[in-house]
Amino acid sequence: MVSAGAFKLTVEVRIVSMRVAGSVLSANGRPCAIVALAAARSALRCGGRAAIIVAAASVALAEPLRVETLPDALVRTYQGNPQLNAERARVRGVDEGVPQALSAYRPQLLATLTGGLQQVRVLFFDNTIQTATLHTWTIGFTVSQTLFNGFKTANTVRQSEAQVLSAREALRNTGQGVLLDAGTAYTNVIANQSLVEAQRINVTFLRETLGTTKKRLEGGDVTPTDVAQAEARLSRGLADLNAAEVGLAISQALYAQVIGAPLGRLVPPASIERLLPHTREEAIAISRKEHPAIMASMYDIDVASLGTRIAESSLYPNVSVQGSVQRQWENDPTLTSKSNDIASLLGTANVPIYDGGLAASQIRQAKELAMQARIVLELVRSQTQTAVLGAWVTYEGAKVALSAAEAEVRAATIALSGVQKEAQAGQRTTLDVLNSQQDLTAARARLIGAQRDLVIASYALLGAVGRLDVKTLALNTPDYAPEVHYHQVRDAWHGLRTPSGQ
Repeated sequence: MVSAGAFKLTVEVRIVSMRVAGSVLSANGRPCAIVALAAARSALRCGGRAAIIVAAASVALAEPLRVETLPDALVRTYQGNPQLNAERARVRGVDEGVPQALSAYRPQLLATLTGGLQQVRVLFFDNTIQTATLHTWTIGFTVSQTLFNGFKTANTVRQSEAQVLSAREALRNTGQGVLLDAGTAYTNVIANQSLVEAQRINVTFLRETLGTTKKRLEGGDVTPTDVAQAEARLSRGLADLNAAEVGLAISQALYAQVIGAPLGRLVPPASIERLLPHTREEAIAISRKEHPAIMASMYDIDVASLGTRIAESSLYPNVSVQGSVQRQWENDPTLTSKSNDIASLLGTANVPIYDGGLAASQIRQAKELAMQARIVLELVRSQTQTAVLGAWVTYEGAKVALSAAEAEVRAATIALSGVQKEAQAGQRTTLDVLNSQQDLTAARARLIGAQRDLVIASYALLGAVGRLDVKTLALNTPDYAPEVHYHQVRDAWHGLRTPSGQ
């Protein structure tokens, strides 16, 4: 019996008229790869029980050095995937919006230094003329502080904080997609490896059948038509093997791209059924509360609503105060003073009266954007619910397909054995044996596909409800905490280096 979510392929050696029959069903679930076929051929050459023991020993000794489980692959992906790291950098950039907004609460300091030459010609009341070349210098220091700007600063800070929360949810959503891609790539490699082994077993069987048929032709038991049929099926088997190897090479390349690590010996993934919702209604309820796309859309509504308040701030008075000190040298064009020291404290109040309709248009625009954000939220909720329903029925369908495929393989294996015995007794033709083998190979391929589909469907369902993350999967890696960087930069008054030292 093949358990859900595991890819299991062993080689069962049967000494029946010098033919080999392979079975997809096993109890240990260890993919045996090319070594199993080599062991099977050795068994055919040696014959008997001792040969079978030698084959089993060959399989046991030929173990790849590095073993990688699906959790290991997910950890590698979570730590080093470029798409995920780029999204984390984007979130850190969004974090900087908060200190930028907070800067409006703080005073603005400005130092000025000017210098130059000034040619002066002064005509006095007694009609005398005096000319001079002044070497003017001015040094000053100005402090500006906004006292009131229609609550624009406060609303901008709140909007920036909402943008940070939305970016974090977007990061979580990206993480779910990346982990799903990694799980899919991992499972596809195992599935294609199993499919290649099934096709190799099929080719081995067809070669043995062709050899046996040729010997029977020499003895006059069959006709040249039987040999031609066996040769045709062998050619088809070789083509199917080549297609399976091409598919395996493609899946290995995708594995390296997504996970970013060389391929080792992959272990069949364990079932995550315990992590999945028990009912469809529970899955929908969880997704509405926890899915990052929905949470991000809710924060986007806050961002848009605060944008309306920011636009409305242009209708309020703006009050600020400014203090400055200056020292000027040779800056008097009347030539009556050498230097001047100036200190000033000014208060400014600007009251908008009419701006040509600019503020009114900006407010209307902000309200429409807020309405758009609310509509997008409903759209995202609907899309998420559709995704959950699709993932649920796909998962349930994959379980049914797996059970059917297991039963089909069992029946096809029994049928092949019976047809072989009947062919030996002269009650079946070579074509019957070839057709039965083809049915078994197709059943094995469907079983491998059903196992792959069930694993992918389970991870897709977990992602659809919003729980495909490090914490839920209990991966052996620290969870990325975006709030750490946020608190490092939120109240930073100065500094050009990032917390990471860049």
